[in-house]
Order: sequence, then structure tokens, then C-alpha cells
Amino acid sequence: MSQSKKIFYAFVWFCLHFEGRMGVFGVETGEIKTAVEGDSVTLQTEKQRDEELFWMFGPQKVLIAQVKKEDGVFKVHDGADGRFKDRLVLNYNTGSLTIKNIRPEHAGPYKLEIISDTASHKTFTVSVYALLPIPVITRDSSQCSSSSSSSYCSLLCSVLNVGHVTLSWYKGNSLLSSISESDLSISLALPLKVEYQDINSYSCVVNNPIRNQTTHLDISELCWPCPAPLPIPVITRDSPTCSLSSSQQNCSLLCSVVNVSHVTLSWYKGNSLFSTTRASDLSISLSLPLEVEYQVEYKNTYSGGI
Repeated sequence: MSQSKKIFYAFVWFCLHFEGRMGVFGVETGEIKTAVEGDSVTLQTEKQRDEELFWMFGPQKVLIAQVKKEDGVFKVHDGADGRFKDRLVLNYNTGSLTIKNIRPEHAGPYKLEIISDTASHKTFTVSVYALLPIPVITRDSSQCSSSSSSSYCSLLCSVLNVGHVTLSWYKGNSLLSSISESDLSISLALPLKVEYQDINSYSCVVNNPIRNQTTHLDISELCWPCPAPLPIPVITRDSPTCSLSSSQQNCSLLCSVVNVSHVTLSWYKGNSLFSTTRASDLSISLSLPLEVEYQVEYKNTYSGGI
């Protein structure tokens, strides 16, 4: 290579490397690429004969790949901090650069400087989105209380550790509500109220510009009327067992509750379960007997409960 040509290349390199252009990180936006974490992204170009290529990354224009045909140089670099180690593939025929298993730290501006008898360049801006989690739908059980008489079921759709996403509730194909967040690694939650007997189709969707994840609501699984407040068990003595001629040494007791459903009624001796009975029917009355000696020691404490 002649001395004058070397000087020309050096001058072109200097001009391209330090030119100031408006846009992301100080260079023009150029071609925009979007990817999900773990994907491979190819920055396309078509190398002509005798062209020398220099791929650079970031505002500091760190050299990450190069093709210098005259010197036989064809290689990729790890980058100043090693972030591109084992991730770059350079196509010798076209000069295109592929970033494998891309991560958020590989997002940013890329610049390709092309030098032959003339000089030119291409720019790319790469955005990398994290993998989207599946939204989780839960019931807000705090809405049920002893005084609750609401006919609505309160739900919450949540996603954890997300960034640059929108979380939305849909009724069929119609958008009901949504919330967006541009920060990184944040948790989002979006409430929804539906009637217990609602037969419509609801779904919660989290999405970014290139992907989405959906969870469909099963109303029959998550939504049921709030349980009625439990009555206080009543303990009574079974007086018919007592008579003037009675010489029994035991006292017959009865623990009762009325108009209950899906409950368990139990007798305890201290902290030990003594006896129990269950009912899964609706609006039923339960009774559980117990016999104790009249002169039972004070240390034995009996209680009935549901």
C-alpha cells in the first residue's frame, strides 16, 4: 500500500470515528433492531470487493469486529469489558455481524465503517427486551369480611421484575384497563371486579413491543361468594338424661350450631382434639355430644368450636 493511500485511510478513519451526529448516544439512529433476551440478531451489510470493514459498539465506538482484506485480518473482539465474548459471528462473504444469545448489555448503537477508495458507514440501534413472565391472577381475599355482602369478586393480575411493558385486562377482545411501565425490574398489579355469576371471558395480558403473555381467568375456580360469618357454638346440657331416679356419674353435653355449611364442629380436651363432625351441605344444623364425669378434675378443660 502506498504511503499516500495509508494517509488517506488514516484521515478517513479519523473523520468517521470522531464525527458528531445527532441521535441516540451521539450517532444517527439508522436501522432499528429489536430482540428478546436470548435471541440472535444479525446486522446486515453487503461487503464489496476490496472493502475494509470496522464494526464498533457504543458511544465510545469500541471496535468489536473487523475485515482488513489486504492484511488478511478477519476477526471479532470481546469488547473492552468482555461483554461480547463468544457471542459474535462475522460473515466473511457479506461482512454482516451476528450477536448470539443477546442480553440487555448488548443493546445500544452499532456502527459499521466501510473503507475502500471512498468511505461510508451504516448505523444500527439494537433494543433488547427481557423474557416476559406469565401473568398471575389471584383473588383479593381481603374483600371478604364478616360484614361483606358484595356480589362482586375482586381480582388482581400481577407480574414481577418486568420493564418496558404494558399490563392489561381484556373482556373478550375488548380492552378494559391497562397500566404501563418504562422502568426496569418493577412489579405491576392491575385490579378487576367481576360478578360471581359472570359468564364472560376475561384475560390478563402483559406485552412489550414484540412479545406478549396471556393468562385466562377461570371465574368458577377463583370466584365464589364470600362465606357467611360463623355462628358461635352453643353448649347445652342434655337435661332429659337427668331424672329423680338417675344415678349416673356422667354429665351429657351437646355443642350445637345452626344454619351453617361446609364446616367442621369439634370438641377439644385442652389442646387435643376429642371428637369431630363435618357437614358439606348448605344451611344445616350440627350437634356434637360429649359426656364428662360430674367430678372431673379441674385440669381437664373442654371446649367446643367450629
